[in-house]
Amino acid sequence: MSTRPELQRDVDGVPRGQLVLDGLLQLLALQQLGEDLFRGVSPERSPVRVFGGQVAAQALTAAGRTVGADRPVHSLHGYFVRAGDPRIPIDYQVERIRDGRSFTTRRVTALQGEQVIFTMAASFQVREVGVDHATAAPVTPDPESLPTYAERVAPFQDQLSGWGRFPRPFDVRYVNDPPWQSRLAGPRPGLRNQVWFRPDGVVPDDDLVHVCLLAYLSDLTLLDSLLASHALTHGTDQLQLASLDHAMWFHRPVRLDDWVLYDTESPSAAGGRGLVTGRFFARDGAMMATVVQEGLIRIR
Repeated sequence: MSTRPELQRDVDGVPRGQLVLDGLLQLLALQQLGEDLFRGVSPERSPVRVFGGQVAAQALTAAGRTVGADRPVHSLHGYFVRAGDPRIPIDYQVERIRDGRSFTTRRVTALQGEQVIFTMAASFQVREVGVDHATAAPVTPDPESLPTYAERVAPFQDQLSGWGRFPRPFDVRYVNDPPWQSRLAGPRPGLRNQVWFRPDGVVPDDDLVHVCLLAYLSDLTLLDSLLASHALTHGTDQLQLASLDHAMWFHRPVRLDDWVLYDTESPSAAGGRGLVTGRFFARDGAMMATVVQEGLIRIR
């Protein structure tokens, strides 16, 4: 008797659930080609270019596979060098920079053929006990009380260029209006964007998998606060929008067995670039990670 989960569909017919989540987990599993060389692919249905969060998560997976489980990642810094082609596999070459008593450093280069599309440095640390404090989590409604993603996009499907139809490995609940809705109220400088995320299925009990899923999530809605500040949205406005660089600091153990809150804001935009910052909180309020990214934003 087969134990393979059946394909579930959201109320609008878009694939969701365990089978879709398993597809994402398989993308992060990577094929090992050599001691420090790994290969990843993109989903069959992809945007025109490879999603930045996918590349960052796969690169972190490659780096983490060369480090002992007793040393979780505590930071990563990456640059998106050029757009990736989702039809071409991505090779991740890991360079072992240093293995110290407390810290381990890795450099990862992501290539398609001879072209570098992404570079990343990541640092891992043995678990230690020290001083402990954190910013309190913002007060928000419970995620279960908020509209589903399908409910949010339903009135705007004709305007969103089809990207609202991609399979959904996560349950996504916006606390405030998403950009395609908030743009109707005009520019809102300083607006914070808050989104609850939860994997739409069961995630394996593997710390590296959980932290790499968080890296994937970190690029999903990060630019929303930048867009909302100027009443813009990708899909309805003629924008050139891309991630330029991406940094994360992991403060506490990352687990995605329950909802996590992503709280983001954009403190500045100028010169065709916008800066965004984000913080991830566990449902119990623990601050898990901080994210900073600069994105390219051009109005055509």
